[in-house]
Amino acid sequence: MSELVKIFDTTLRDGEQSPGATMNIAEKVRIAEQLEKLNVDIIEAGFPISSEGDFEAVRQIAKSIRRSQVAALARTNRKDIEKAWEAVRIAKFPRIHTFIATSDIHLKYKLRKTRPEVLKEVMRGIRYAKSLCENIEFSAEDATRSDVEFLCQVLSKAIEAGATTINIPDTVGYAIPFEFGKLIQTIRQRVQGIEKVTLSVHCHDDLGLGVANSLAAIEQGARQVECTINGIGERAGNASLEEVVMAIRTRSDLLRYHTHIIPKHFFATSRLVSKITGMVVQPNKAVVGANAFAHQSGIHQDGILKEKLTYEIMTPDSVGIPKTSIVLGKLSGRHAFRERLKELGYRLSEADLELAFKRFKQLADKKRDIYDEDIESIVVEEILRMPRRYKLIYINVVAGNLTVPTATVQMEVDGRLLQEAGFGDGPVDATFKTIKKITRTKSKLLQFAINAITSGTEAQGEVTVKLEEKGQTVIGQGADTDVIVASAKAYINALNKIEFKKQKLVGM
Repeated sequence: MSELVKIFDTTLRDGEQSPGATMNIAEKVRIAEQLEKLNVDIIEAGFPISSEGDFEAVRQIAKSIRRSQVAALARTNRKDIEKAWEAVRIAKFPRIHTFIATSDIHLKYKLRKTRPEVLKEVMRGIRYAKSLCENIEFSAEDATRSDVEFLCQVLSKAIEAGATTINIPDTVGYAIPFEFGKLIQTIRQRVQGIEKVTLSVHCHDDLGLGVANSLAAIEQGARQVECTINGIGERAGNASLEEVVMAIRTRSDLLRYHTHIIPKHFFATSRLVSKITGMVVQPNKAVVGANAFAHQSGIHQDGILKEKLTYEIMTPDSVGIPKTSIVLGKLSGRHAFRERLKELGYRLSEADLELAFKRFKQLADKKRDIYDEDIESIVVEEILRMPRRYKLIYINVVAGNLTVPTATVQMEVDGRLLQEAGFGDGPVDATFKTIKKITRTKSKLLQFAINAITSGTEAQGEVTVKLEEKGQTVIGQGADTDVIVASAKAYINALNKIEFKKQKLVGM
């Protein structure tokens, strides 16, 4: 029978302490609602005494959340606790989370208090909080650098005063897993009344051990883990919520525990937090990173296509990611290339496949990112010899700061010469509008980019355009020392691809 591990999310409090991650009230409420959808047990909504904005955010979250507990942070002084209770009291399941440092480093340099003074403040603060709220959590800040005898004494007094959850923070990410596990074991053996409360841990990631320390603590009896989405937080951040949960879930053969979390909401929650805080999720981030289920090695791709278990220990859909990503590049093999062609609707003969694969490898050596449009271009231009319905014959553009940009374009359309002139907001806009007039197309320009192929003022410019028409999206490219000519070539190249797609029958 597995035991429950409660998940205490502090994204909105400790997570917001990440430099640059400040959120407004509406954003905090939106994230809190998503955390409730994720089914976290406790949401730490903020530190009400820190500002009026944080107070109001906690109050709004307390008002909005109906299933999860809502916690407000407070130091052990009366003013903090009153403010926290005022903000969180309207919650359906309120919690006051109060804390004080217990390490000699903090006592000497930050608090400037003696050990007896800290003990008195712990008792006084928790008793007052208990008179307001039944659900009280106490944290011994910098517990892992505290004297163990004194730490156990403080925790015993906190329980005696009425704390229902005791939290052991590795505030500066100093602990090593076996050491942290031993500390939790010692606390369970020596703290009076510890069996009556929930033992919690809050691990920072300064040495990259936040998740490992949390798991070590669970093994020694901790039954609440404090963590954040994407692992954001002070300095190097906190233990990542999604990593802790998926470690427990994936290794249930060794970790006989469970959580209330619904993992299929991880990806959406991760993206929401990233978007609101502006903190980009690194591609190789475990569980929710862009590369978490992406495979580029040919050997790995071959294995994945035969049996996903070869290189995936969890499924992408289990954490809300649509599917495994096969990233094509210079390390990819024929198997992955063939499967991607099938997905794009092309079934080539072995001879054509070999030719296309050879061309793909040549391109991959020159280009870091290979897109579906690149592969289609290889097939269309190297294998299928895409017919050119539209051809550029002549272009002349007049532009300047005292004249309306005008383009005169001559093209061959289905073997007929056609010429038109048109105006635009700039030389490129005039060119594109004139081409559309000649071809009578209604494609929408989604993207336009210019890159210099070589250095210097005489460099050849390479233009890339992305067009969309009736759900079909294509990329066109053109190169010339004149970027206006290159733009016309790219646009016409894309139009020819759209025409080919209209005529192409899926499967060959």
